[in-house]
Amino acid sequence: MVLDKEESVSVVPLQSREKPRGCAGCNGKIRDRFMLQALDRFWHEDCLKCACCDCRLGRIGSTLYTRANLILCRRDYLRLFGVTGNCAACSKLIPAFEMVMRARDNVYHLDCFACQLCRQRFCVGDKFFLKNNMILCQLDYEGGHLNGGSDRQPQ
Repeated sequence: MVLDKEESVSVVPLQSREKPRGCAGCNGKIRDRFMLQALDRFWHEDCLKCACCDCRLGRIGSTLYTRANLILCRRDYLRLFGVTGNCAACSKLIPAFEMVMRARDNVYHLDCFACQLCRQRFCVGDKFFLKNNMILCQLDYEGGHLNGGSDRQPQ
């Protein structure tokens, strides 16, 4: 039995000679120029919605999730069924839908992913180091500030 399913949504043009199909959401006939195809059924653009937040799931290339007979957007699926954890820097909860940074087994809020000595934030491609489970910038790592080579203390 499959509990979770990730499904893509396709936009299908309705051919002029084609008999209108029934919408899986409202059971009405689809007479629009385009219809959505998802979960092996057809939908009006306004009828394929997240069961929690009511957002429309018909954007081209969008994905929907199903579980327990619910059709959900990614954010609500992760909010309801995703795994949460704690930030390795601040120890506060990280919601399952939030973007994170990872370093080995550690997970961080985006705002917490900074050198833990000088608080320098990292950009994509920046070099960082993990020493004694602390994130360090290159300057603090090479300066040996954790080995007693400086008066600098973690903030």
